[in-house]
Amino acid sequence: MNEITVGIIALALLLLLFGTGIELGFAMALVGFAGFAYLNGIPSAMNLIGRDIYDVITNYGYTVFPLFILMGQIGFNAGIAARLYGAANKFVGHIPGGLAMATVMGATAFKAICGSSAATSATFASVAIPEMDRYNYDRRLSTGIVATVGTLGCIIPPSVVLIIFGILTEQSIGQLFMAGIIPGLMIALFFIGIIYGWAKINPLLAPMSARSTWKERIRSLPDVAWIGLVFIVVVGGIMQGFFTPSEAGAIGTFAVLVLVVVKGDLNFRGYVKSMTEALRTAGMLLMLIAGSTILGHFIAVTNIPQNAADWIVGLPLNRYVILLLICFIYLLGGSFIDDLAFMILATPIFYPAVLKLGFNPLWFGIVIGVVVMIGVVIPPVAVCVFVVKNITKEPMGRIYKGVTPFLIALCVMWGLLFAFPQLALWLPSMFYK
Repeated sequence: MNEITVGIIALALLLLLFGTGIELGFAMALVGFAGFAYLNGIPSAMNLIGRDIYDVITNYGYTVFPLFILMGQIGFNAGIAARLYGAANKFVGHIPGGLAMATVMGATAFKAICGSSAATSATFASVAIPEMDRYNYDRRLSTGIVATVGTLGCIIPPSVVLIIFGILTEQSIGQLFMAGIIPGLMIALFFIGIIYGWAKINPLLAPMSARSTWKERIRSLPDVAWIGLVFIVVVGGIMQGFFTPSEAGAIGTFAVLVLVVVKGDLNFRGYVKSMTEALRTAGMLLMLIAGSTILGHFIAVTNIPQNAADWIVGLPLNRYVILLLICFIYLLGGSFIDDLAFMILATPIFYPAVLKLGFNPLWFGIVIGVVVMIGVVIPPVAVCVFVVKNITKEPMGRIYKGVTPFLIALCVMWGLLFAFPQLALWLPSMFYK
């Protein structure tokens, strides 16, 4: 068999392994090792797997994962999300659908320190849904917005998805962060618009809550201001080149830790819990990257990426149609395995083709980020929906009915990125001249 045939068989075997429930990183490492051993011999494969795992574990750049994840976990366990939600509720709670709008605003602010979609959905499922239940909100709206709002972490910095994309494609993480801000905020505004329209059409869906006084609103602002300051320091420092993403993660984590300790929001037990959860998540991500690195070296030996790029570029189709097909493959692959894992697997294969087609890599990163946002709330592997279901015990069908209107907003944003690429490229062009 030639190299390409071996590569195709290996990828088919990999999909079968995914179906067995084996950890995705281990599955990719196993297939990569076996394929490389078949083509180059066992000694070369042993050397490859040892070197790749060592390089990933000791890579200074990858310290960005545990740092940003730890920052989010500290914020999660210290109850920062609850206070952000409370502050937003005081300003918009009296508007039709106001509590759901406050959920969007609170989650958007929480994204300044937490890049995990599942963690955000879990937080607001515990914080916001009971409050919406108290005002007799329809569970379709409350569960639907909580499941969907977690997706904002895919493109609003500090986004784990964008960090991984930047590492895989050797793009500036700071520029990717800047590229994600406008589309992320636009999606949040779309969510708010959908909530308002839905509540106006059916007032029983979202009864209004009591109006807060301006004194109460002003007293809630310091919590938002502190998080805003951390966001400006972290993202602004990366943008201006004052420090690397890893250094920004360390500074942001230290700032959040000092903040919650001084305010008495986090005890030692909460700190240990945050460390444990961050290490577990970071370990999983690093194993995914190590497995994909081993698999990537095997795939490179088969010449599949280069041949795939040449074949894709040679298709007698408009380049945007080709990119739509690539995005569809991302969605289809994310239906069988975790969307983030499939992004790690697929990006090294399709990225060369995207460059040959002449697309801006930063823009492509945001487009794929929105694709991942769609993927984490559509069946069968809908991580954010699963999180909300486990916490609320609502039937999946009811949650999906609530997700559908917001899913339309994600698709609209995806289309707008195709029509107006400057939505993603304008900020990076302004700050990185």
